[in-house]
Amino acid sequence: QVQLVESGGGLVQPGGSLRLSCAASGSIFSIYAMGWYRQAPGKQRELVAAISSGGSTNYADSVKGRFTISRDNAKNMVYLQMNSLKPEDTAVYYCNADPRAVAANAPDYWGQGTQVTVSS
Repeated sequence: QVQLVESGGGLVQPGGSLRLSCAASGSIFSIYAMGWYRQAPGKQRELVAAISSGGSTNYADSVKGRFTISRDNAKNMVYLQMNSLKPEDTAVYYCNADPRAVAANAPDYWGQGTQVTVSS
């Protein structure tokens, strides 16, 4: 059982920055692949960024060069640094944990989400 808690969302002007944090429970956090997803009203939830247990990353094309995902395994934390924010980044952002590296049939874990609003 894994619990994920996001924080750091809020209202920011276009061009501004926010840093989202995800705190994860459990002692085997370091082996999970982690990700950030977002969902805007009326739209499908989409992958924003992901990071493997080994630190490899991938990003949605829409955020490449602007967002950075990172993890601190010692603190059971995952971060999403968001720079040069655009109004189209407005969404609820969700932390995701993929435990299948250690539990093949386990479902993903999700946080409750944190709202990011980019507006003038």
